[in-house]
Amino acid sequence: MSEPDSSASEPEFGPPTKDPWKGFRGVVAGSLILEAIVVLLALPVVATVGGGLTWWSGTYLVGLAVLMILGAGLQGRPWAMKYNLLLQVGLLLGFFVHVSICSVGVVFAILWGYLLYFRRNVRQRMERGLLPGQRG
Repeated sequence: MSEPDSSASEPEFGPPTKDPWKGFRGVVAGSLILEAIVVLLALPVVATVGGGLTWWSGTYLVGLAVLMILGAGLQGRPWAMKYNLLLQVGLLLGFFVHVSICSVGVVFAILWGYLLYFRRNVRQRMERGLLPGQRG
């Protein structure tokens, strides 16, 4: 008896030579740091425009920025993207602090939508063996 040809069912490509997720985690961490900086820079805007900066709005914005900075170091965790998206919801809820915070949230929501699209695209290309280093 001859053995069945196992190569017909196995893909003809291997894993990528470089980890594409390492670079993606760096982009996501950098985005969170940038977002935290923008949130902190919004403090003077909230203080001078509208009702002014209260203890609640200041604590909310500084706390959100701190959570973003901490989140930048957690990008290797399996739940990191859910955490990131939860932070975006928190930023969009900044509407209750000031409308300018919500507008910052909308801009960053577009960025996170693009990052989710990019992550899906890389995952699909890796499954098909289309990333550089997988062909061979």
